[in-house]
Amino acid sequence: MSLIVQKFGGTSVGTIERIESVADKVAEFRRQGHDMVVAVSAMSGETNRLIGLAHEIEEQPTPRELDVLVSTGEQVTIALLSMALNKRGVPARSYTGSQVKIVTDSAHNKARIKQIDDVNIRQDLDQGRVVVVAGFQGTDEDGNITTLGRGGSDTTAVALAAALKADECQIYTDVDGVYTTDPRVVDSARRLDRITFEEMLEMASLGSKVLQIRAVEFAGKYNVPLRVLHSFQDGPGTLISLEENTSMETPAISGIAFNRDEAKLSILGVPDIPGVAYKVLGPISESNIEVDVIVQNVGEDKTNDITFTVHRNDLPRAEAILRATAEELGAREVVTDAKIAKVSIVGVGMRSHAGIASKMFKALADVAINIELITTSEIKISVVIDEKFLELGVRALHSVFDLDKPVPEEDQS
Repeated sequence: MSLIVQKFGGTSVGTIERIESVADKVAEFRRQGHDMVVAVSAMSGETNRLIGLAHEIEEQPTPRELDVLVSTGEQVTIALLSMALNKRGVPARSYTGSQVKIVTDSAHNKARIKQIDDVNIRQDLDQGRVVVVAGFQGTDEDGNITTLGRGGSDTTAVALAAALKADECQIYTDVDGVYTTDPRVVDSARRLDRITFEEMLEMASLGSKVLQIRAVEFAGKYNVPLRVLHSFQDGPGTLISLEENTSMETPAISGIAFNRDEAKLSILGVPDIPGVAYKVLGPISESNIEVDVIVQNVGEDKTNDITFTVHRNDLPRAEAILRATAEELGAREVVTDAKIAKVSIVGVGMRSHAGIASKMFKALADVAINIELITTSEIKISVVIDEKFLELGVRALHSVFDLDKPVPEEDQS
């Protein structure tokens, strides 16, 4: 007998019929003798509906109250799925994040899990029950409801699997695995049989929507076997593991990620003095705004130009903070651009293949795409480009790195 944690996303539980189908799947695993913990999202579209209601009241809803509101979506789903399981003769019990005691920090709307009290879950498992847990939510140490940000149900599932030392964590979604890139952009995108935690972490952080980055972080840190599967189609999915494919034919690039939700800010003509980068970026960070790509240049007049990117939703707040900083430092100008996108190539094979960057830059140049910013790590290269050229760039890179070609049989083991 093994312990399996399963997660079903909003599309998977979007209707009563689909909830019934999920119940059939979970019940079958239980009949096979597995202990089952299931984390679920709100029904498809429900979180957006609730956020819309909030915005009808306030243009910028109070973060604490927004968490109280949107956390109700998962509460509906856990109750319905538990009812469906009980109807099938499979004892089940639902838990909200606060009932499980998923303890988070106090960063409303994007909280991080600090610990999970698994006592209640283990008691139910010992009594033969399926435990159905609300994803996406927890409570801080003061008892305030918090939510984990978009895709937070993935994080809930993996964190539960880590806390319970589960044998496997299965993420069921509306795709049948992790692809070389988004199939909606590149028709020839190919499903990967396996990918390393390291590569998946980069893909998630760079815009791949299959898994939330914190879910991958948890899985990698605690070595939780993680598999992405289709909710309503049978198949092997994609296994995410610590193991690298060591074959000589391992491709340099495993996939291409992209993110449309980027915005660029530049502060021009700031004094070239020690600590100026902190004076510019410190207030941004203190406002809980995540900064991505950063480039600093020193001009001939001995002043600095600092350019960085943030999530597009954070642009208004970041711009207001930056303009106040510019006035304080006597900067020449603040410039923003909300029509950019980031495209990234990812692969552990980059470590042993030379010339990857030049090949990437040439591929983009050949289709007349200008690169505005560049950032690199050991297994990824990211470029910021004009948003209107995003799909053209992704297709060009997918082709030049042969990602549409099947992996040789000996590499699939």
